[in-house]
Amino acid sequence: MAMPIKNLHVYLSAISLMISGVLFILYPAIRPFSDEASLQGAAAFASTEWLVSHILAMVAFTLLPLGFYGLLHSLQKPLTYWAFVLCLVGVGLTLPFYGGETFGLYAIGLEAINQQSADLISQADIVRSGVGLILFVIGLLLVAIASVLLTISIWKSDKYQKISGIPLTLGMILYLPQFFFDQPLRVTHGILVAIGCVWISIELWRGSYRKADPKSQSNTVHL
Repeated sequence: MAMPIKNLHVYLSAISLMISGVLFILYPAIRPFSDEASLQGAAAFASTEWLVSHILAMVAFTLLPLGFYGLLHSLQKPLTYWAFVLCLVGVGLTLPFYGGETFGLYAIGLEAINQQSADLISQADIVRSGVGLILFVIGLLLVAIASVLLTISIWKSDKYQKISGIPLTLGMILYLPQFFFDQPLRVTHGILVAIGCVWISIELWRGSYRKADPKSQSNTVHL
């Protein structure tokens, strides 16, 4: 069957956004939590769960701009353009910190266990501070701003439910504060982000069924 290229972009973005939402839940659900000041913390850092959960978080953030890209194609508004750009830049600034968390702390945990020295755990503070932390904070703030712009754009459009962007925006605004809480609240936050991602994904998918502009019928791909 023939599918307009524009609609194909929207479908792929909707799928990416839905996967991203699920991964935002799995990240805090799988991540091991401990005091991170003892050999118990070293075991958490050195665990497979630590690697898997943080890799899932990186994939979740990587897929997020693809969802914004679908709304850019669907709505074609200036706000959605800036939402996409800010989200892309924000994710780019966020991922290096997650890389340090994932692989840097994993290496520290392995070495602490090998040496049976809890003192090495203090090296985690070095990984989590400095320029990397600054870029991480800026990145998350940019993603939050991008989500606000996206929600405003959705609200002003007549194509999607006006409130469909609000859960994702709330989730991204709360992304930094949720780091100061324990696992149950962090999983709850992940559920909020997932609801936002999945809701927008469904709206994108449904919106793509609208009759395409006849002028765009020649731009099709055949599946």
